[in-house]
Amino acid sequence: MSLMRSRQWEAGAMMMSLIHYWSNTGDSTYNDQVTEAIQHQSAENGDFMTRNQTRTCGNDDQAFWGFAAMEAAELKFPNPTAPGAFPWLALAQGVFNTQVPRWDLAPPTCGGGLKWQVFSFNNGYNYKNTISNGCFFALGARLGRYTENTTYLEWAEKAYDWTVSIGLIDGDYNVYDGADDTINCTQINHQQYSYVTAVYLHGSAYMYNHTQEEKWRTRVDGFLRSMERNFFPNGGQVIVETACEPLGTCNYDMRSFKAYDTRWLAVTAQLAPWTAPTIEPLLRTSAVGAAKSCTGTDNACGMKWTTGEFDGSTGPGEQMAAMSVISNLLSLQGKGTPPPVTDTTGGDSEGNPDAGGYDEADLLGMPKPITTGDRAGAGFITFMFVVLWLAGMIWVLI
Repeated sequence: MSLMRSRQWEAGAMMMSLIHYWSNTGDSTYNDQVTEAIQHQSAENGDFMTRNQTRTCGNDDQAFWGFAAMEAAELKFPNPTAPGAFPWLALAQGVFNTQVPRWDLAPPTCGGGLKWQVFSFNNGYNYKNTISNGCFFALGARLGRYTENTTYLEWAEKAYDWTVSIGLIDGDYNVYDGADDTINCTQINHQQYSYVTAVYLHGSAYMYNHTQEEKWRTRVDGFLRSMERNFFPNGGQVIVETACEPLGTCNYDMRSFKAYDTRWLAVTAQLAPWTAPTIEPLLRTSAVGAAKSCTGTDNACGMKWTTGEFDGSTGPGEQMAAMSVISNLLSLQGKGTPPPVTDTTGGDSEGNPDAGGYDEADLLGMPKPITTGDRAGAGFITFMFVVLWLAGMIWVLI
């Protein structure tokens, strides 16, 4: 399977999946490539605003690379040793720090929230998509738990409350796709995707695990019921991407969503242990279905896990999803990944609360604003040119 076909965000998701594959199995075959890939994409300031992808980078794209770094810190993935390499925790902090200033309070644009796209020239800039805000919420929750820095937790709570206030999460914990900020988010796109619900599920589990607040336990239960109702249809125990899978219309991105669902279900069961008796059977039955789908050429895995056979749909997303559900099942059977560590429970990744920060004009190849110093320098150069020109003319005349 080649990662070259993958979108930039999905490449970050693959690194995340390979990290918990290593943690679950002890197989370090891919560790060097994972470290190299993450460091390559980390950019000059350690925030994943890379020159090779910046023009098309959305907040959700950047966040998935942040999740990969956070996963590495929480699972004690081997720390990078190359000179100048960024520590895992610092990379996750760099992503969060660059997204905080993007919290959009300009009226009338929904009273907050992150836009889907970072730059105004990209399609989707005026869309407040829930996955970007869910990633911001979950990354804040995870950083807050790891570092015990309350600023992250406050931002996580703020992001969650905003999502509810707009109507992107309803009273039954259905999670909707997003809203148009040019009309103040007054019309909700009610499409539902599994990984959007799952990102809020696991973020809530992190918040509960750290704060022990009953409201987060209630939210964990609500999102888990929503996952079961919407993505394990008809009382089944095999996950289905219901928005597209029954009709065979899942696009390249959607074919990977189960990879994140199954990881986030597994970590929820670890951080909120009362959910394990519900989650473990869902993962076990889904893993059996996934394994039965991996009978294509060279063990290619399919999209549908309910048919008992390979369905002909294959690619990085399908392979990653099958690997994820099978390897994460190990973590719930006491054979794989332990619960995520923190700074006080064995975590050894170095942080940098001031990480991140980039020059937008430089990244986009735009001229920078002219400063007073620039004007002074230009004036001096012009003055010297005139002096030398006059001196040359006088020398010629003499």
